[in-house]
Amino acid sequence: MKWQIRQAVLNDIEQLVSLDPIAAKEVGRRVQIEQAVATHECWVACAADDPLVPIGYGCLDKRFFGEWFISLVVVSDAHRRSGAGRQIVAHLEACTASKRIFTSTNRSNSPMRQLLEQLGYQRSGKIENLDLDDSELIFVKFLD
Repeated sequence: MKWQIRQAVLNDIEQLVSLDPIAAKEVGRRVQIEQAVATHECWVACAADDPLVPIGYGCLDKRFFGEWFISLVVVSDAHRRSGAGRQIVAHLEACTASKRIFTSTNRSNSPMRQLLEQLGYQRSGKIENLDLDDSELIFVKFLD
């Protein structure tokens, strides 16, 4: 399915929080979503026939050593494996005017690691001790 990607707006925040299982438990994630929306660093995926209902979102900023960084990609449980994550990442890549883009995910997040590998990202390092016994893996993609 082809998803419509659009800039997130303030009215999306509650829906983004509700589709993100971490935001439901951690206030910090909700704050992160609110800040990304307020600073125009968040894009949502919606069905073309229902553009007001997000089914996923992604955030992009330049706070990773001044480099473009995809800080979050979340797709609702009901829409996983639908191509939405792939389309969100591709859209975020297109938003940059750079030769490379970075992202990260936990070692335990196999679906995201597989998606990144399919999209041509390569391992670029890891950070220990952010999450106990679950390394944060850094990825980079060199853009044309």
